[in-house]
Amino acid sequence: MFRLRTSIVAKLVLGYGLLGIASIVAVSAVFYSGTIGVLDQNIDGKIRAQTERMLDNVSDGNREALKAEVHRLLTDGVDNDREIFALLDADGVALAGNLGSWPSVADAPDLVTATVLRYGRSAPARLYLRPLVQGGVLIVGRDLSEEDAVREVIWRALAAGACVSLMLTIAGAMLFRSSVESRLGQIRRTAAQIEAGDLTPRIPVSGNDEFALLNRDINRMLDRIQLLMDGIRNVSNAIAHDLRTPLSRIRGRLDDALRHDVTVPRLATAAHDAIDDIDDLIRLFERLLQIAEAESGMRARLFERLDLGRVVADIGEMYEAIAEDSHIVLTVDAPDSLYVDGDRNLLASAVASLLDNAIKYAGPGSVIHVRAGLHHGQASMSVHDNGPGIPAGELGNVTQRFYRLDKSRHMPGNGLGLSIVSATAKSHDGKLVLEDAGPGLIARIVLPLAVI
Repeated sequence: MFRLRTSIVAKLVLGYGLLGIASIVAVSAVFYSGTIGVLDQNIDGKIRAQTERMLDNVSDGNREALKAEVHRLLTDGVDNDREIFALLDADGVALAGNLGSWPSVADAPDLVTATVLRYGRSAPARLYLRPLVQGGVLIVGRDLSEEDAVREVIWRALAAGACVSLMLTIAGAMLFRSSVESRLGQIRRTAAQIEAGDLTPRIPVSGNDEFALLNRDINRMLDRIQLLMDGIRNVSNAIAHDLRTPLSRIRGRLDDALRHDVTVPRLATAAHDAIDDIDDLIRLFERLLQIAEAESGMRARLFERLDLGRVVADIGEMYEAIAEDSHIVLTVDAPDSLYVDGDRNLLASAVASLLDNAIKYAGPGSVIHVRAGLHHGQASMSVHDNGPGIPAGELGNVTQRFYRLDKSRHMPGNGLGLSIVSATAKSHDGKLVLEDAGPGLIARIVLPLAVI
């Protein structure tokens, strides 16, 4: 009982059922009153018209003529089983007609509904009481037995229809409740499995209704959560692996210094080497924090309107000397007026990271093109080299944290450069696209244009 009182589904079903019942009652009442009203108006109109025709044919002061007219109408064989006529004198004594009893005419309205006695039986009737000039009253009416039968038929039909509609309403409400509880049950079961620690279940999606849209949104959220959790696990494993080597190296050097004769030069060398290793660890953590900051969107509040072409041109100019020292040809094509909303420092750092990778892996004698422009209607900044590139099967992996190709493990680095670039692009509602240039690699950051 408590569950029914707190369940939103039960409340919706109850509200839906009550609304359906109220609608059925309202429609039935309007239909019944409208139909019966038309019947009553039709009867009243016929009675009034019949009375006026009688008085048009015979002067209402000529009782004998009225008696003859009443007798004629009661014996003409037209609707005699329903017609009611009575001619009363000033004392209320019947002079002609087929009524055995009638309502009191004193202070009575001109149209009344009453039970009368005609031909020895009681019958409901609608009567028009028409006072005469010379005194007395002419009563014209109709037997309502058939109308009452019609009313009964209409009432029973409406009652039967209301019962059927009510049952259909209840069935529809229960079906609605069952459907909603089933869809909500799928969400709750999936949530329970995830709460238990299993991030793989997803909510079944069928159709394109609101629940399907909600389920898709939740599934996308779960995919993102699972991806982040996998990333955390991978980062934890990678950190543990990457920290082991420098920490072991630091410990080994310090231990080696203590095992031999302790001299100032030996201790100084060991201390300097330990400081270098610790600096590497600090840089590692700084890059991890940089990724976390980009993914969290914390710097979005610092976004400003900036010219992406100017950012690329400035970075390209900074790297010209580095490329020349590495015997690499560097070209920059970055026209102005390519506006985006973003963080200048983050975007400049992303381009610099792509250039660092290109110079490091392309090697002497290679050519690197740095460009800014439009790419399929969006702002783009790209670094294109003709070096060895990345195997097509590895393009989707190199943006993972700490992921390094086998051939590059002997080179300096920790596998976080492209992860930072990808996180920076996503924080700007963009993406990092890696393409096989055959030979070489095209690393392109695609961003939405600023709305002018």
